[in-house]
Amino acid sequence: MSQGSRAAAVLWIGVIFSLGIMYRSSRHPQPPQRRLLPPLPAGPKATRTQPPPPPPRTTSLEATELLKLLKLIEWPAPQEAAVPFQHSTSPTQSQYRLLHPNANYSVGGTLLVRLEARDHRRQPKPYGGDLFRAKLHSPAQKAGVVGSVQDHRNGTYTLAFPLLWAGDVAVSVRLIHSSEAVGILRHIRDSQPSTVAFLGYFLEAGKPGPEEVTECNVHPLPDPATGCEYTDSNTGEHWFCVRPQRFPCSALVHHSAGRYKPVVAANESAFLSGNVTDQIVPDGHLPPLHVLMGAQQVVASPVQRCVPGLEPRDPPGFYYNDLWVSLSCMGRSFSTPALALACLKGKIIHMIGDSTLRQWWEYLLGFIPSLKRIDLHVTYQSGPLLAVEMEQGLVLRWRAHGNPLRTSKTLVADLHYTANELDGLGGGPDMVVVFTLWAHFTTFPIELYVQRLQTVRRAVAKLLSRSPGTTVLIKSANTGYKSVYGSDWLSLQLDRILREMFAGMPVVIIDAWAMTACHYLPDNIHPGKVIVRNEVDVFLSYVCPQPA
Repeated sequence: MSQGSRAAAVLWIGVIFSLGIMYRSSRHPQPPQRRLLPPLPAGPKATRTQPPPPPPRTTSLEATELLKLLKLIEWPAPQEAAVPFQHSTSPTQSQYRLLHPNANYSVGGTLLVRLEARDHRRQPKPYGGDLFRAKLHSPAQKAGVVGSVQDHRNGTYTLAFPLLWAGDVAVSVRLIHSSEAVGILRHIRDSQPSTVAFLGYFLEAGKPGPEEVTECNVHPLPDPATGCEYTDSNTGEHWFCVRPQRFPCSALVHHSAGRYKPVVAANESAFLSGNVTDQIVPDGHLPPLHVLMGAQQVVASPVQRCVPGLEPRDPPGFYYNDLWVSLSCMGRSFSTPALALACLKGKIIHMIGDSTLRQWWEYLLGFIPSLKRIDLHVTYQSGPLLAVEMEQGLVLRWRAHGNPLRTSKTLVADLHYTANELDGLGGGPDMVVVFTLWAHFTTFPIELYVQRLQTVRRAVAKLLSRSPGTTVLIKSANTGYKSVYGSDWLSLQLDRILREMFAGMPVVIIDAWAMTACHYLPDNIHPGKVIVRNEVDVFLSYVCPQPA
């Protein structure tokens, strides 16, 4: 490299580094969001200027929307409030068989299966509400597709699988949660303001002694006088901490995850134990299945460009030879770093979300050798993280969404609400925004999640209004949570709400749920690399769609 080129490169890094620092300090300089002071006490000495009142949390239309969303996610409940464990659904006693068996099955057809839920006494269940997950797969071909599950609410279920490739296939059914376990999860979620706690760290320059740590959360304390309230002036989001004894509320400096609260009663633990959670339903009544080649060996993607606003497909795609085949549009495989870099040339990518989205950032950083991380000296778990590729002008950012956030100790000033991040972007055809919002909300009542999405949706609408050329994508929830603090059932509820709230908008929802539900890798909240690679390929297919 010539001396002039080296100097230009150094200058370019310096500019990007400065922009990264300016981006997180000048746009959002105050915690959490942004060091707004608590209300002043009454009296003549209360002379400090008060911040402007926050915007209303919800409009009347949004309040009506909440009721519709709650209706959308209604789930069948057991007929009795208290069911003995032996009367709950058993994964080993439940069974399934072919429905309307055919002499031959061909690509393009549908395979139907009837599933009967039984309890631990081998008795048929008289009601539905179990969370079953089904897939059709061919291990030798590394192929798989999710099956739809229709709950007839009488203890029977119809499973439907599209036949998308030729060859030997097998059905796999798992009981994720019995209907009785779902009832417990629902009760805990709806009756507890939160099932996890967070910590706030208070410290003020010039005051002696160590920092003071108190408990924080999204809901107010019973006695407001004992707490600190932090209200975001843009979104109206609230955060509350127990008032420290030695410091003012304005001295909140750091944030971290705290304790998991004990929320499962002794008589409930058996319903949520590992031997009845995410367990295989034995296949004892299905003959060997072989799918014949019809008009094609493998169903191909439709001749449709991958652009925002496409109607969702069910299923959205399938795996074949460990590659995701989209049924929505002409997906691409970015099998080499050169292909990925050519797609991302000149792009500014903003990723906002949780660690499942940070996996995308990490994948691209490891996949493209010339993409280099710039250390901003922040907490890695929450960011912000920055990587640049100088020759092609690629800027890749990731940061965590704002509270609630389970993370290691991090500066409050580095935690930005998603809506505020979006409001701070100018947008444009070279800007790509992708966010996800679900994993850290499973432990809270639905109303909180809906309110948060409403603020984010408003910000997305404003961004697309001022800059229609901006590409906005949303990573859906993925499977992998199996505890009372993050069950797949809780995630599924949030995922249905997110899809409904952004339906009809010119955005892309990348269906990570389907992509994790039908792969051969075991469920993990942080999917394996081969799944992440396919998720990123879908993402890049929308950033750089094939011509029609």
